[in-house]
Amino acid sequence: MNALVSEVRRKPMLWLLALVPVLFVAEKFRPESHTLLFALSVLAIVPLAALLSVATESVAAKTGDAAGGLLNATLGNLTELIIAVTALRAGQIMLVKASIAGAIVTNTLFVLGMSLLLGGLKYHTQEFNRVGARLQASLLFLATIGLLVPSVINHADGKSAFTQKLSVGLAVLLIIAYALGMLFSLKTHRELFAAADHAEAGEEPWPIGLALATLAGVTLLVAMVSEIFVGSVQKAAESFGMTPAFVGFIVVSLVGGAAEMGSAFSGARKNRLDLSLGIALGSAAQIALFVAPVLVLLSYVIGPAPMDLSFWPGSVVMMLFATVTATLVTGSGRSAWFVGVLLLMVYCVFAMTLYLLPPQG
Repeated sequence: MNALVSEVRRKPMLWLLALVPVLFVAEKFRPESHTLLFALSVLAIVPLAALLSVATESVAAKTGDAAGGLLNATLGNLTELIIAVTALRAGQIMLVKASIAGAIVTNTLFVLGMSLLLGGLKYHTQEFNRVGARLQASLLFLATIGLLVPSVINHADGKSAFTQKLSVGLAVLLIIAYALGMLFSLKTHRELFAAADHAEAGEEPWPIGLALATLAGVTLLVAMVSEIFVGSVQKAAESFGMTPAFVGFIVVSLVGGAAEMGSAFSGARKNRLDLSLGIALGSAAQIALFVAPVLVLLSYVIGPAPMDLSFWPGSVVMMLFATVTATLVTGSGRSAWFVGVLLLMVYCVFAMTLYLLPPQG
């Protein structure tokens, strides 16, 4: 516990943790102040993300970067899953689909690109295990195919009943593929995914018990803050002139993934690029292969209407391009700062398109 208190005292950014209870009080007494709640929720997520970053690095120091990246991606996506379940229960299926597609693109392009840029600004070149990166990219490409097929069929023929049945079958297949991928990388062939040993000496990691407890507690707080954020973002977005498509695809994804971004960026700055890639690509693959299929199955239980895997064509194209781009830049096992710039430019193209010309429907 002393390590946690010392970390808060040493980093002024963590003093913003005081805004977390302020946000909860404001949500209770001023629920109609959407712009205020929006601003407070964004500011409250920042220190929580920083704290999650430290705890994740401590776990990764004990378990290795591959398992540490998977753990961080899982806990980070738990927040997005809770947000999506809340929206699904309210019948906001389009918001759920936009947040899923946005989270995949954001992790693949923005989180990975910013990690490569920040690491490249400190180190001339960086190396990483390209086998692990290729596996995550391959899983992501498989998931993109799984989303592309029902989307094309539904928009071409409008066979909604067939699309529903196909989505359920694909959801089960994608979950199985994800489970087998984890078995392959963490059990049967784990020696292939050892991190490149170029990490710089860092601070003394926290005890594993404290790190895991912090991960669980902070993830719960991030989920609670994110629910308030989602409840206020639509109204607040109108005052800022944001379109619904931009909010669902960009804003919700950036805020929902803030927790894992801190860990990815910090890992890259410490020359632990395998951790950063594990978080960025692992999170995107997990959303596409696990979170999205689980939401399809849950929609039959908690939703007012079943959800399918038919996305609007623009989002599928963006996911496909994001996957192909990530595959191209991670194939060599080496990176420099300009590689990160390329990924970020692709992301900015998508963001600008959504801001100026949102898709219909």
